[in-house]
Amino acid sequence: MTARQAARHSDACARAILRLVFCACAAASASAAADPPREVHGVADAYVVPGMALAWGILRGTDEASTRVVIRIVADPQVYAAVSAIGKNPFSDSQRTLLPSTPTAGAVDVLAPRPQYADFPRTELRFYSSGAGAEPALVVFYLGVPDTTPEFATEANLNAYLVDRIARARAAAGSSGK
Repeated sequence: MTARQAARHSDACARAILRLVFCACAAASASAAADPPREVHGVADAYVVPGMALAWGILRGTDEASTRVVIRIVADPQVYAAVSAIGKNPFSDSQRTLLPSTPTAGAVDVLAPRPQYADFPRTELRFYSSGAGAEPALVVFYLGVPDTTPEFATEANLNAYLVDRIARARAAAGSSGK
């Protein structure tokens, strides 16, 4: 084999290796293109994105055990067809269902006893673009109850607040959230 033939053979091998590397990178990027659920950290007592708005409130009970944390969710069913919620312990990875997958037609309330946040401080609100069995398109998580969450003595006052808070959050975001 001459030097010229050896060089051509070496070039052919290098091109073949580059093709393999390119194919491997293309395959890896294609699998990464299947977007995992978008996960965002909610930090305030209200959160708005196009197609969804939520607000937190607390309904005081006669004692701590009967006090309920309420998360009101209003979503456009064309954007998010269903929502579910879980409470998680980030240390043990144990979890508790707070709301099974529920259609988003109208307002959906997630109700949880306030003491549950001691054992399950992480709340995940999972929004699905299609029905049951699909991966969530959006996960909004909170670590504990937001500090700005107000408390109410009556359900009527809580409901009025949640309706108003969602409307104000939507207006501030410049989005209908619906």
